[in-house]
Amino acid sequence: MILSGLEIAKHVGKGIKIDPYDAKNLGPNSYNLRLHDELLVYTETVLDMKKPNGTKAMRIPAEGMVFEPGRLYLARTVEYTETHGFIPMIEGRSSIGRLGMCIHVTAGFGDVGFCGYWTLEIFVLQPIRVYPFVPVCQVYYHTVSPEHIPYNSAKYQRNAGIQPSMLYKDFEGEK
Repeated sequence: MILSGLEIAKHVGKGIKIDPYDAKNLGPNSYNLRLHDELLVYTETVLDMKKPNGTKAMRIPAEGMVFEPGRLYLARTVEYTETHGFIPMIEGRSSIGRLGMCIHVTAGFGDVGFCGYWTLEIFVLQPIRVYPFVPVCQVYYHTVSPEHIPYNSAKYQRNAGIQPSMLYKDFEGEK
């Protein structure tokens, strides 16, 4: 079952944490999350799964920044979330998608117990001027059976910002 907006509001502070929380961002069955002004882009032409890949930090200025096709932009949400007892998931807002801006390539599925900022994997279909602090995605929550394994990944749990891929850690100890 997906929680309604009213149920999300009831659970904020009791199983769901959204910081900062603003009731105006609550929808019928989701909560809008905003794009922070911090970005990372990969600096290497060919990315390697077995090693850390170089990144460059950027900021989206108040007057906006043009995102270009063919480049992956890693961003984060303004809001820090914690989810205990529910499965959080994010989707891009339809108004954003109608401009050809894809908010997450594959990682919209969260885990029970995830605590942190959402790293957004953004790509665009055509050039688009993007502004900081705009609601770009929405988090919604599924119920979960009482018996579950909580998320406890050392790679991404309790992050302090944008997280590039740490897939290389899965290869550690491999010969």
